[in-house]
Amino acid sequence: MLPIVNLFLGLYLVWRYLFRFPLNLAARAVLAAVLMALIEHHWLVSRIFGTTIASPEIPRAALIGISVAYGALVVTAVLLLLADLAGLAAWLPSRETGRKILRNRAVPHVFLALGIVTAGIGVAQAIRVPAVKPLEVHLPGLPAALDGYQVAHLTDLHLSRLLQAPWATEVVAATNALGADLIVISGDLVDGTPAARTSDVAPLAALAAKDGVFAVAGNHEYYADYVAWMRKFDELGIDMLENRHVVVRQGFVLAGVPDQVSAKHGQRVPDIAAALAGKPDGLPVMLLDHRPATILRNAGFGVDLQLSGHTHGGHARGLDLIVARFNEGFVSGRYSVGRSTLYVSNGAGLWPGFPIRLGRPSDITLITLRAAKAGAPAGGA
Repeated sequence: MLPIVNLFLGLYLVWRYLFRFPLNLAARAVLAAVLMALIEHHWLVSRIFGTTIASPEIPRAALIGISVAYGALVVTAVLLLLADLAGLAAWLPSRETGRKILRNRAVPHVFLALGIVTAGIGVAQAIRVPAVKPLEVHLPGLPAALDGYQVAHLTDLHLSRLLQAPWATEVVAATNALGADLIVISGDLVDGTPAARTSDVAPLAALAAKDGVFAVAGNHEYYADYVAWMRKFDELGIDMLENRHVVVRQGFVLAGVPDQVSAKHGQRVPDIAAALAGKPDGLPVMLLDHRPATILRNAGFGVDLQLSGHTHGGHARGLDLIVARFNEGFVSGRYSVGRSTLYVSNGAGLWPGFPIRLGRPSDITLITLRAAKAGAPAGGA
């Protein structure tokens, strides 16, 4: 799907922008080839280097430069398309006004400049070490002795050629500094093979909390040797919850299910019933499930709090509205679904194919659990 969208945007820019430059045909053809290579870099890099779209194995500096260029081209194409639509709308009542908008030669240059600045800021925001986001959640049935219990929630680390070991080390240090009782990771820890990411995931072994470090697989874990990754995470001291649960301090149930893309890779599919089978009665349930839309199913199984990621907060204001449509409206923050609470983190990192954040900052969430008081809404702060 992405290569097709990129193809449309690239051809539109070539026709609408490049071919109007006062250059000879050969020069315009060269510029068009460069533009198309940049905008289709996901597909091109995967073919040249034998990697996947999910994990472009090229030098980090090159990846950052390409990401800024790609983002600038996408922003330029979208702004130009909107301007052309406005010109066509104006042309209907006034052909003169419409022509002025459509034939304005300065506007595309202005849009490109805006695109470069916007993409540069967006990439810089995407690759920074995330800030800590505090959150309080009332958990019905939580024993009073665990009131104030703290959970550090990480998701979408996407360790890759873009987000490497030094970044991971800082994220681990920031997470450990919180002194949380429990650390959980709701999927998409890595991009690439275990061999390619050995040094980048090594810092995760330093994650430490009194009650352990638990995680579930996101969709990206399945794109490069899922079975080997599960062994690697075990070596790193990360307890992967694959359709099972643990009881934490006899105060609440922590359960986890794998991502639904597992079915396409011949792996165990998510089974919330199996994950909760045999759990003690009367204890609240916290569930790790990578995709937020699954709360619509999981809520019926008595899940009190679901922690998810996957959306990266929608990447940018405006774009988040589109991302929400593909995730049943759940894209960032806290939601109430019946008697259940869903929290969708923006994620600590993101996929290196579109590393842009604008108005949707990355985060490490520090969740403080509160014993629900009489009359207090579930999930309320």
